[in-house]
Amino acid sequence: MDEVIKSIGQLNETKLKKAFTAANFTYPPEKISLIAIKDADILELWAHQGRQSKHIKNYPIKAASGVLGPKLREGDFQVPEGIYNINAFNPNSAYHLSLKLNYPNAFDLKYAQLEGRTEPGSNIFIHGKAVSVGCLAMGDEAIEELFTLVHKVGRPNVNVVITPTNPDLGQLTVPEGAADWVKILYQNIEGEIAKIRN
Repeated sequence: MDEVIKSIGQLNETKLKKAFTAANFTYPPEKISLIAIKDADILELWAHQGRQSKHIKNYPIKAASGVLGPKLREGDFQVPEGIYNINAFNPNSAYHLSLKLNYPNAFDLKYAQLEGRTEPGSNIFIHGKAVSVGCLAMGDEAIEELFTLVHKVGRPNVNVVITPTNPDLGQLTVPEGAADWVKILYQNIEGEIAKIRN
């Protein structure tokens, strides 16, 4: 981990400082939020300092498998939808570098258990390269920036929201045939994004 940060940190902090300066926001911020919008293939970076929040930049998502709708089981190739934290760094990833999400979270586990789904899946990452099986592939340049930034602000200060569509453009639509709980999930996502963006 130390070797990776030593190798990529300075260059990527220079890039990040430039982006934060352009957005007229303090670097490093106290907290950050990442909003992944599946149908737009965009990852938004938001920074938070006290009560202030600011959109810093967008990263293109190079690859994300599956369709709109939450992840239900191991091997369904779905990118999850929900509100997550980053629970690990992987400096030795096969996909250059990666940030592991805490999927399945308590919400995912609750409804998996209620529906008798014993294998809801695991090992979901934001990573480099441009190939994905249920993860968000950002390309190597972007993951280096994100890895550096998450290391700088600290994992507990990072919030990740994965949404099927941009709720600013209209209410999230529950996929046809989806379980009733997906409506609750989408309301939670809409509420969380509203907090981040306001």
